[in-house]
Amino acid sequence: MSRRSLLRALGAGAAGAALAGCGVPAAFVEPGERAGRDSSATDHTLHFANWPLYIDTDDDDESKRPTLDAFSRRTGISVTYTEEINDNDEFFGKISPALMNRQQTGRDLIVISDWMAARFVRLGWVQEMDRAKQPNVAKYLDPQLRTPAFDEGRLHSVPWQSGITGIAYNRKKLGREIRSTGELWADDLRGRVTLLSGLDESFALLMQGDGVDITRWTADDFHTMCEKVEKRVRSKHIRRFTGNDYIKDLATGDVLACQAYSGDVIQLQADNPDIEFVVSEEGAELWAESLMIPNLARHKRNAERLIDHYYDPEVAAELAAWVNYVCPVPAARDVLASSKDEETAALAEDPLIFPDDAMRERLAIARDITSEERMDFAKKWNGIVGL
Repeated sequence: MSRRSLLRALGAGAAGAALAGCGVPAAFVEPGERAGRDSSATDHTLHFANWPLYIDTDDDDESKRPTLDAFSRRTGISVTYTEEINDNDEFFGKISPALMNRQQTGRDLIVISDWMAARFVRLGWVQEMDRAKQPNVAKYLDPQLRTPAFDEGRLHSVPWQSGITGIAYNRKKLGREIRSTGELWADDLRGRVTLLSGLDESFALLMQGDGVDITRWTADDFHTMCEKVEKRVRSKHIRRFTGNDYIKDLATGDVLACQAYSGDVIQLQADNPDIEFVVSEEGAELWAESLMIPNLARHKRNAERLIDHYYDPEVAAELAAWVNYVCPVPAARDVLASSKDEETAALAEDPLIFPDDAMRERLAIARDITSEERMDFAKKWNGIVGL
């Protein structure tokens, strides 16, 4: 099961999510209150919270994580690594009480989806990083990921991995190619199409199918998209809305085409080469899930060093070969290409890990749903999805 596909639909989560969406003033933390006493110089430890299945493990011993172990050997910093993030809203609910009350979370480094990271930045819940102490990040971060609207200059976040939301389909069973989002609505796909249930995961690609520039979409664009989706639900063209279960539906042939994540499809293709992933002619969404340092983290400097470790192209290549998402370090491509292992070297040519120039021209990062928009938009979308 893919890590990213564990996401739940937005709006079904904890009350804490609503709090962030409303932007309650009392929750905002001023810049001067975000930094705690950094014990990194004397306490060589670090607590890193991440998603399941999102880091390399040893083939013979899954408790070992080669890239993380290499960091500890090189720096002497012991890392407590927990796979405790299964859902953005759920994790928000877990740590928001501490952050609102200006207390430590017990975590020095977290990984959350950029739409949730935008909330943390708006609320002042994460610390600005010292890029002067992160030369690899400064040098190797993918230019296309450097300036998200929610965090200008990436001062508070660094992509852990990236990915593409596009279209997956079974070419053999369908008997033709799909090259456009609009082709999902062809008559021969009636009842054999699924869309993602989460608002933040689904809306951008659907808007792109309508020709919308998702870097500057409007409320009218959103409502137009919803009206079209609602019509296709009523006509039973859309089979259902899914979380991670679209993977099974596509693999069994119950579904012929669906909204999907690039990393999932790479895994599916290993068992079924007839599954294809499409960055449609109208474009697809490029997203990231980012490393952030929460307020009052006790080991900020250690966390910054770990982040920079993963931006060493050699380390980034090792991680990319295991997780198979879009690597945020393009220089890792040459490392993989030089591998003596034929299967590893082939990953350097996979555009779903290292998008080529032609694909990149069709990728865009969607502007975030604002706190003012979120409640009404989530209510509208969840009504269509049936949440």
